[in-house]
Amino acid sequence: MTDTLEILLVDDNPADSDLVCEVLAQGKHSAHVSTAVDGEEAMAFLQHQGRFSGAAVPNLVMLDLNLPRKDGRAVLAEVRASAALRQLPVVVFSTSQARHDIQRSYELGANCYVTKPGNLQDFVAAIRSIEEFWLGFVRLPN
Repeated sequence: MTDTLEILLVDDNPADSDLVCEVLAQGKHSAHVSTAVDGEEAMAFLQHQGRFSGAAVPNLVMLDLNLPRKDGRAVLAEVRASAALRQLPVVVFSTSQARHDIQRSYELGANCYVTKPGNLQDFVAAIRSIEEFWLGFVRLPN
């Protein structure tokens, strides 16, 4: 795919966000990453509200669960309830390994759930795997 894909990364941890952006920038697939630091900002971005009125429509959302103001579960539920957004692929990328978080994410319509590894090497490998699958193999909506 030669077109640059738009990714919305929703994560309140600046170190995680920086690392995801860095790994994707060095990846073999062309992607532009926009970031949101909480669930309310993510929904404003997705609904083109306020300062996000000119934001690009993402092809993929990478969503942390434990966010301030509006958590990832609420964001996922709101995305799936919206006729304009429900087709948007959402990858939950969270530190939680709790069965109820994984189960609830799928119940709410997550396309996949990836646990953030605790060490740098595995974290980078997880991001590269997400990139390869979602940007390399999958046909994303426009």
